[in-house]
Amino acid sequence: MALRDTSLPEPSGPVPPTPGACGTAPPLDPTDRGRLLAGAHHDPHALLGAHPVPGGIAFRALRPFAREVSVVVDGERHGLVSEEDGLFSGVLPLAEIPAYTLVVTYEEGERETHDPYRFLPALGELDLHLIGEGRHEQLWQALGAEPMTHEGVTGTRFTVWAPNAQGVRVATDFNHWDGTAFPMRSLGSSGVWELFLPGVCEGTRYKFEIHSRYGHRFLKADPMARAAEEPPNTASVVTATAYEWGDAEWMRTRAETPVHEAPFSVYEVHLASWRPGLSYRELAEELPAYVKDLGFTHVELMPVAEHPYGPSWGYQVTGFYAPTARLGSPDDFRYLVDALHRAGIGVIMDWVPAHFPKDDWALGRFDGDPLYEPGDSRRAEHPDWGTYTFDFARTEVRNFLVANAVYWCEEFHIDGLRVDAVASMLYLDYSRDSGQWEPNQYGGREDLAAMAFLQEMNATVYRRCPGVVTIAEESTAWGGVTRPTDTGGLGFGLKWNMGWMHDSLEYVAHEPVHRKYHHHEMTFSMVYAYSENYCLPISHDEVVHGKQALVSKMPGDWWQRRANVRAYLGFMWAHPGKQLLFMGQEFAQGAEWSEKQGPEWWLLDEGYHSASDHRGIQDLVRELNTRYGRTPALWQRDTDPAGFRWVAVDAAEDNVFAFLRYDAEGTPLLAVSNFSPVVRHEYGLAVGDEVTAWQEVLNTDSEQYGGSGVGNPDPVKPEDGSLRIALPPLATVWLMPYAL
Repeated sequence: MALRDTSLPEPSGPVPPTPGACGTAPPLDPTDRGRLLAGAHHDPHALLGAHPVPGGIAFRALRPFAREVSVVVDGERHGLVSEEDGLFSGVLPLAEIPAYTLVVTYEEGERETHDPYRFLPALGELDLHLIGEGRHEQLWQALGAEPMTHEGVTGTRFTVWAPNAQGVRVATDFNHWDGTAFPMRSLGSSGVWELFLPGVCEGTRYKFEIHSRYGHRFLKADPMARAAEEPPNTASVVTATAYEWGDAEWMRTRAETPVHEAPFSVYEVHLASWRPGLSYRELAEELPAYVKDLGFTHVELMPVAEHPYGPSWGYQVTGFYAPTARLGSPDDFRYLVDALHRAGIGVIMDWVPAHFPKDDWALGRFDGDPLYEPGDSRRAEHPDWGTYTFDFARTEVRNFLVANAVYWCEEFHIDGLRVDAVASMLYLDYSRDSGQWEPNQYGGREDLAAMAFLQEMNATVYRRCPGVVTIAEESTAWGGVTRPTDTGGLGFGLKWNMGWMHDSLEYVAHEPVHRKYHHHEMTFSMVYAYSENYCLPISHDEVVHGKQALVSKMPGDWWQRRANVRAYLGFMWAHPGKQLLFMGQEFAQGAEWSEKQGPEWWLLDEGYHSASDHRGIQDLVRELNTRYGRTPALWQRDTDPAGFRWVAVDAAEDNVFAFLRYDAEGTPLLAVSNFSPVVRHEYGLAVGDEVTAWQEVLNTDSEQYGGSGVGNPDPVKPEDGSLRIALPPLATVWLMPYAL
């Protein structure tokens, strides 16, 4: 079947008739010809296009399956001579190379088009220099597919880094994925290949056809693609943004208060299953309103970058620069972020630089050799996930990832990046046995290249994107994760407190009668609470794979399980550190999360017999967030030890914890948790005499949340520094100074 460049423009007028063939062009060197036709030539522009020769200007075009090719100069059409194998050539008696077009005749018709091989490179020397240095902080503007006007002609510039390839060609939907007609040129030692294709516009699907140095030829998706086909299709898509943002006020003010001194309450969302079937734009109509109603300050989106396997939840990325097409276009994703910002909600995005899948059409062995992954097989594969790891020591790979972090923040106005699996990057022996790893130059197990990458990423993001926060999911005792890079730290803004999460969930999983033996699991976090800037995560990882939903982890009957959840959330929101809660846990669904069905919203339906129980938990979360946002003592000094004081730290027999939080002005909040199923009347707490009277401002045992209604409705005065209050069963109460 004949091929046809359906994306190229129609001629502006009738194509003039052919007056006759050109003269004969000098033949190609057989070696060059063979390499060109095989897709293994580094400089096809030296063979194709127009070049001075004795007797005039020689024209040569490579158009497989074309019946005829003509060159049009000054309105006159001159037929080129077939050299077989899709090559056409001829010579015109001209003194210099003219402006010209090609008319290509196929079985089903003919097209007039500009010749891709008459253009100078569309990528500048500065871009190539920065790429070579690994310092191109807007790499997506230099590599990938960029619609543009070049030398007065509209089209798309294709560029790709493939330093080990013998040749690279552009294969598209309009040439039936046969790249023969569009070989790219190598731009010297940079390892970058380039080709400007006139007339190619947005929506064109493409891949790169790589010819490896081992003689193999294969198609690869563009590592820098800014849009991709919806899986299971795997092509990259030419795209450009036309989105007009409406969040200028948000972007202007978001950096006014450092995140560790600001309220930061996060609702974690898997977009594809939050409301299954909704697109980015449809989510924009529902998600901001829901999150705002519940009082969360931020949403955290599980990875939105393109990934082939849905049940990976986005954690096995193949398109690092492309929002998943499952939910819409890149501009549709911008619309969602914009809607959240206009509702006053920040957007955190999970980012996965630790590894990537082995799909043969993606990053793995991209140009026939290990490129994005290390060449050492002991380091190249991640033993836990069956994926490749990135070669953080390679300049261009580090640049690819650092620029990617900047890309999401600058192009999509993302307010924060939660970096997945940081520990797996930091340790050379992570999940590896003896003999499966090699120590660093100092004999240690630290991955020095990964450290340098994380420091560079954080420093670059914070410098370029004011108000953005980076958050580390780091599960070890690595020192200085949130310390500035100029003092040797990794430079993150926050770190997930995995120790607090594991210990506190262990504690509440015990029957109350046994909790006194595990009292330290709730207090130990304060031993290291100020060693880093922490976020307290109850994330998706804690409610899947047999770990049970939050309410199902709790002991006792249905009432006690809900009471335990309420007490736990009250303790969590008062504890130093920011908060994160995964979707579905805000209304205590009992089932584990499933990406196929998402949260069990039907539990909140009026017709469901226990709907009020679930709405009670939801109402409590709303009140926790509301009170939290209004109470600087709960967030203003999260990283200052002077902002916290234990009141009851050793009441193990009672299962009671009590502490004070202070804001910058010294105004306190008293949080008291009773993890026993008994009421404790007149419970004494040594709060001192600094406050004349205390007023209960939140009680998780309130009847409106599904509790028993035990509490302290009236202000309570300390006597000789001791405050005596009623402690409801399985509940947390907050008290604040009362103005008499």
